[in-house]
Parts: sequence; structure tokens; C-alpha cells
Amino acid sequence: MPNIKSAEKRVQIGKVRNARNKADRSELKTVLKKFDAAVAEGSRDKAESAYKVAVKAVDKAAGKGLIHKNNAAHKKSSLDKKLNTVE
Repeated sequence: MPNIKSAEKRVQIGKVRNARNKADRSELKTVLKKFDAAVAEGSRDKAESAYKVAVKAVDKAAGKGLIHKNNAAHKKSSLDKKLNTVE
């Protein structure tokens, strides 16, 4: 445990940010799973609406630094390919 007051504050800030990042990562995974479920269902309308939400979530995560921009591009490309398989 830190002895200096500023170090104690840094520990607390780290805990808060860690919890926030964990929740944001979890939300991103949930959105991606919902898109996969919509694609598996085969409904083009549901898949397109889920796609829009998923792309926005991926961009937001990349902007926050949760994932690298190249990782975001890779995920979006993968989403595109999956969406194009639905008819």
C-alpha cells in the first residue's frame, strides 16, 4: 500500500479506470455477439441494424484506446464479410 497521498490517489484512479475499461470491453463483446446472432438468424434487416451498432461500438472503442486502430479495422472488415454472406 502506498504511503504518499498522491500515490494513494493514483491507485484509486487506476481502479476506477480499470472498472470502466472492463465494462466498455464487455459491452463491445456483447454488441459483436448480437451481430453474430443476427447474421446466424439470416435476417438481412436485423443484421444491417446490428451491423451499424457494432461498427459504431468498434470505432468508439478504438477512439478510447480500448483496442488498437488496426484491430478496429480488422474487426470492421470481418463484420463486412459476415454481413455480405446474409441474403
